[in-house]
Amino acid sequence: MKTMLLGMVGTDLSWARTPAMHEAEGLAHGVPTVCRRLDALLVNKSLPEIVDAIRALGFDGLIITHPFKTEVVGLLDAISPSAAAVGAANTVVVSPDGLLTGHNTEVTGFTQALRTGLAGAPMNTVVQIGAGGAGSATAHALLNQGVSRIVLYDINEARVASLAASINAVAGREVVVPGTPADIPAADGVVDATPMGMPVHPGTAFDPAVLRPDQWIADVVYLPYETELVVRAREIGCRILDGGHMALYQSVDAFRLFTGLEADVERMRSTFHSFD
Repeated sequence: MKTMLLGMVGTDLSWARTPAMHEAEGLAHGVPTVCRRLDALLVNKSLPEIVDAIRALGFDGLIITHPFKTEVVGLLDAISPSAAAVGAANTVVVSPDGLLTGHNTEVTGFTQALRTGLAGAPMNTVVQIGAGGAGSATAHALLNQGVSRIVLYDINEARVASLAASINAVAGREVVVPGTPADIPAADGVVDATPMGMPVHPGTAFDPAVLRPDQWIADVVYLPYETELVVRAREIGCRILDGGHMALYQSVDAFRLFTGLEADVERMRSTFHSFD
C-alpha cells in the first residue's frame, strides 16, 4: 500500500502534536502515513518555494499553520467554500496530478469543539480577541453556533473591520461589532484567537482579572493547552475550552479530507494527550 506523505508547514514546529496524530491514525487504518515538519525558518525557504517543492516531491497533503494560513491561499489551484469564506486555509489536499486544493478545518473543528466542550453554555454575546487567520475561523464557527453578537478586538483595526464586514455579509445582519477588552465583563464568554500563550508568545492577550466565575473561556492555543489564560480563568471559576479541543476536531476533519476515511476521535484524542 502506498505511503501517505504529508507535510506540516509553518514556523517553530518542534512542539506540534498534529503530525503524530495523523501518523498514528493512518497506521490504525492500515494506511502507512508520514508527516514531515517543514519549518520555513529551518529550511530557509519562502512559502512559495516550499509549495513548489511539495508539487515536485509527491506529497499528498499539507497542514498549514502559523503564520501561513492566509498567505497560502494565493498559491493554491482551488479553495473550498469554507476556506474562501474565511480567507485562510489550514489543510491542503494535493491531487495525483499536483493540483492543490485548500480547505479550512478550523471552522468545522472549532464548531464541533464548541458543541462538545461547551454544550449548554450561554452564547448570546461573545467577546473575541484576535482577528487573524484563526480569529476568522473561530468567528465563523461562533456564527454557526448561533451567537447573536460578537464583540471583536484586535490591535490591528483594519483586520477587525475586514472580518466584521465578512461575517456580517454572511449573516445578513450586524453580528460583529468592534470593541475592546473592556467589553469582556458584560459577555457570556470570551474566545482568545491570538497566539498569546504559546512558548514564543508568553502571557495573555488581556487581563484575566476582568473575568467573572460564570463566564466561559475558549483558547485556540494547544501547546501548552494549559496556557496562562486557561490557568487563571480556571482559578476564577470559569468554564474552560482549551485549545486541545479545536486541535483534535480540526485534525479529524483534515484526516477525512486526506484519506476519505473517518478518524476515531477518541484514538486521536489519546494520541494528542500521549505527549502530556
